[in-house]
Amino acid sequence: MKKIKISILFLAVLAVLAACGQEDAPANPIVSESSEPAVPDTPQISQPSDIQQPASPSIVIEDDSVPPREGMVRSRLTNEWVDVAVADTRPIAVMIPNEANAIPHYSLSKASVVYEANVEGRMSRMMAVFEDWKNLEKIGNVRSLRTYYMYWAFEWDAFIVHFGGPFFINDLIAAPNTEYIDGNLDSDAGAFFRSSDRPAPHNGYATGSGLLNVINQKGYSLNYRNLAESNHFRFASKLNPNTLSQYGTEAKNATYIDMSGCYPLTRCYFEFNEPDGLYYRSQHLSGSTDGPHVDAGGTQLSFKNILVQSIRYDELGEGYLSFQCQDTTREGWYFTNGKGIHVRWEKTGDYGTTRYYDDYGNEVILNTGKTMICIIEEDDNFTFR
Repeated sequence: MKKIKISILFLAVLAVLAACGQEDAPANPIVSESSEPAVPDTPQISQPSDIQQPASPSIVIEDDSVPPREGMVRSRLTNEWVDVAVADTRPIAVMIPNEANAIPHYSLSKASVVYEANVEGRMSRMMAVFEDWKNLEKIGNVRSLRTYYMYWAFEWDAFIVHFGGPFFINDLIAAPNTEYIDGNLDSDAGAFFRSSDRPAPHNGYATGSGLLNVINQKGYSLNYRNLAESNHFRFASKLNPNTLSQYGTEAKNATYIDMSGCYPLTRCYFEFNEPDGLYYRSQHLSGSTDGPHVDAGGTQLSFKNILVQSIRYDELGEGYLSFQCQDTTREGWYFTNGKGIHVRWEKTGDYGTTRYYDDYGNEVILNTGKTMICIIEEDDNFTFR
């Protein structure tokens, strides 16, 4: 098992390797993007469109060049084909706790992008970004908001869905462009309900139809407002996936990713499944058995892409944390198709996209599908093998 520790020595070794080069890794690894029309504000990196990577037998190849039916376009969240009406509607970003009393989650497996970060007491909390959300009957449970999640929600121009939060969020929640639905407000209560199967605060849920009604009542636009970049991720097609083989031995084997060193209460881990090319999430919560992270619908959470993002943080008192979401110097890893590479990430504005770059300065091309983003404190460590 390889133990990953973000440290000065580790970064120095990476710098030497990048300077000296690797015999079996090209000086500037590249991968072709999906053949969708380029958006003008896409960072332009020299990437010949005819580059083809050799596919190993374990890589799932699918010709997704033609939409399944008319009236479908590429999702900006997953690059999957979705109906135009879905693609044109702003997503919701829902605050979801990850603790024994919150299990099982409802609708979580339907989220396109999931963030996880620690809150007070080393508990982790998720922010699930849903693209096709209007018909979801039960979402959550839903809990309180922290400021750092808002900066990630801004990247998607998402409606923030939550039940209140500490006073640290007040200034940002009151900002003119912040649009949210708060279950603690009488004006927003119609979007939520409480179940009778568990005590508060673990029994608060949202409905898609209720959220839609409140959004309309508050006069929020369902259409994107051009505050966030439309090309948040850059994607490879399923026909020509990013296998990471262009990095040679710099791409490490990663069929098992253990995040327990970063999330000690949930001790989550991911296992790569070759037949479908996805990482399946499991966790061990105190008071429950170790096993697959399955939502109430019986579906285990799975992802095509896993990004691990190391972030500087401060302690605000009483256990509350503040993450430095905007930075240009922090490290991370990108995992897909049973492999992983070291990356560096950048975010330079409140609504600016967090972008991930390989050690050669190329923006990482994600594979079509769902993405899990694990936010870790800069002095934490995780393992993979």
